[in-house]
Amino acid sequence: MIVLPVSIVNAFLAILFILVFSLKANAQVLNIDRENGQDTLKSMLRFTSSLSFSSDKQKSNLIDVSNSNEFDFFTKKNQVLILLAQTEFSYVGKKALENNGYFQARFRDNDTRQFYPDFFIQYQWNGIQGMEYRRLGGCNLRLRWLEKKRSDLYTNIGLFYESEKWNPFLTAYSFAKNDFKIIDRNLVRLNTSAKFAIKLGEKMDISGSMFIQFPINSHFLNPRWFTDCNLNFDLNKHVSFLVHYDHNFDTYRPLPIEKYYYNLITGIQLKF
Repeated sequence: MIVLPVSIVNAFLAILFILVFSLKANAQVLNIDRENGQDTLKSMLRFTSSLSFSSDKQKSNLIDVSNSNEFDFFTKKNQVLILLAQTEFSYVGKKALENNGYFQARFRDNDTRQFYPDFFIQYQWNGIQGMEYRRLGGCNLRLRWLEKKRSDLYTNIGLFYESEKWNPFLTAYSFAKNDFKIIDRNLVRLNTSAKFAIKLGEKMDISGSMFIQFPINSHFLNPRWFTDCNLNFDLNKHVSFLVHYDHNFDTYRPLPIEKYYYNLITGIQLKF
């Protein structure tokens, strides 16, 4: 009987889970309005990354790639600089079904203080929806309501400035071109949010965030509502199985596109 080393067995199981469970299902277009990236229970992780790739031969080649990365830098004063990146591309031949992503930087307290400012900047795009770019920067007041070993609850309130360019002439734009006008929009938004996390066991936790963002103008009663939820199950120290769901509802869009989108992803996350 041959006994394989534990490290080889773990590596084989990780590869097997990647091949079997790296599934992805999308409806409509991935939301690009997130104003906060992944947030987890208190940990000392420095880097997380997830990658999904699929290719199918149909009438034309269908290629789908999804990638997200998070770098966390901790200071001696219990502060953290968070760098986030997420991209998503889907093509049938040369036609884009999905082309969006964002880059974000945040600086905040590392879940130790009752009140603390949360500074952030972000750049994002979505060719399908006609968003050539969105640039935003702002600050929230972060309030800690609950911080325990197995659960936490935080809320935020603040302001951010948003500069956008919406362009229906983009080759990937997928809606009726009733309005061929390029729109530049600049506004300030009131930002409110809540974040929670619950550890269900030694290897499983749920985290979620909800954002409601009000334009500070005559359309104040047309807020953007975004929800983000994650179920994480650790397979071992460096590999976990992830189920992600988010949705976006926005009635104040510059172009005639859908008001509601959601996104569902299952896959493998690598942690180092």
